[in-house]
Amino acid sequence: MGNLCTCFSPKTPVKTKKPTKRLQGNPQTAPNSSNRWTRIRSTRKEFKDNHDELIREQALAAAIMFRQHQQQNGSASGSFPFDRSVSLRYPNGSGSKKTQLPRSSSSRARSLTDPLLQPHQLVNQDIKLDDLETNHFVLVHGGGFGAWCWYKTIALLEEGGFKVTAVDLTGSGIHSSDTNGITSLSQYVKPLTDFLDKLADGDKTILVGHDFGGACISYAMELFPHKVSKAIFVAAAMLTNGQSTLDMFSQKAGSSDLMQQAQLFVYANGNNHPPTAINLDKSLFRDLLFNQSPGKDVALASVSIRPIPFAPVLEKLSLSELKYGTVRRFYIQTPEDNAIPITLQESMINSSPPEKVFLLKGADHSPFFSKPQALHKLLVEISKIPST
Repeated sequence: MGNLCTCFSPKTPVKTKKPTKRLQGNPQTAPNSSNRWTRIRSTRKEFKDNHDELIREQALAAAIMFRQHQQQNGSASGSFPFDRSVSLRYPNGSGSKKTQLPRSSSSRARSLTDPLLQPHQLVNQDIKLDDLETNHFVLVHGGGFGAWCWYKTIALLEEGGFKVTAVDLTGSGIHSSDTNGITSLSQYVKPLTDFLDKLADGDKTILVGHDFGGACISYAMELFPHKVSKAIFVAAAMLTNGQSTLDMFSQKAGSSDLMQQAQLFVYANGNNHPPTAINLDKSLFRDLLFNQSPGKDVALASVSIRPIPFAPVLEKLSLSELKYGTVRRFYIQTPEDNAIPITLQESMINSSPPEKVFLLKGADHSPFFSKPQALHKLLVEISKIPST
């Protein structure tokens, strides 16, 4: 090993000391020698002084030009004239240079459709929470997800003064139940229905459902229509009476096989029995669910997503106009969605038109990751829509 290290170590040149040649006799016998070294030292010193002076003059000239340019252009346009790509930039046309755009910790370029703003900038200053029918959001995750997926939305809403509850459905998130043991939609949705059942009379909520969570909030709306002020479907299954989530997904058969490729069925009761759950191939996570989301959120999902119970996906909903039909519904579309493509979203909207539809530009199937700021703004906007 020592020889190997020696072979690859850089060779250091060996300095050989030249013998000193001494002058014989009296030094004055070589009078020109002293003058010659004096002239060399003087020339070197002059060159160094001149060089340093030149550098100082150039620096001074650059500082003067910078100051003049700043005075001429800075006050007129309010924009910084130089491209400081490694630092913060001032917004063009801003009245003050003290207003800075905060940077994201993600290396992905931020879209203009999802600007990074502070919560007080996202919520309109004229909004009065006491004037709203309710300021309580209940967030319901999609299949395989958990309450953890809403962490950005929870933070933004709470800092804006809203009350937020994010539930873990049975066998999801940190819920202790085994997904393979879930045999019905009512069992899967029980944490949500238990929460609504315990609400005091007169208390209302805004239900927000994502993905399969759309079917779950529909089930809850049928049971507790008087406790739901509005229902917001975010890239979600918005079903009609007698329809199952599997029926909804079958509508897009042939349009994209990415979902089919990602599905891995679990047969906990044996191969001779129906599947008990669905796993998703993690190698297809990004393309299917997070194609516009930051890598850190994809990493979070990869260690947090659990199997999707199969029986609830098969169950057909029983929805009535007297109950489910009385709740105001809103839909948020995600155009870059590969799990529930925009064409399928439009099909559901046309089959059962909500009160209003919003388009979240640039959002993938997980807008709470890919467009959290824009999603937050839409949730607040919907909360402000008065009764007609």
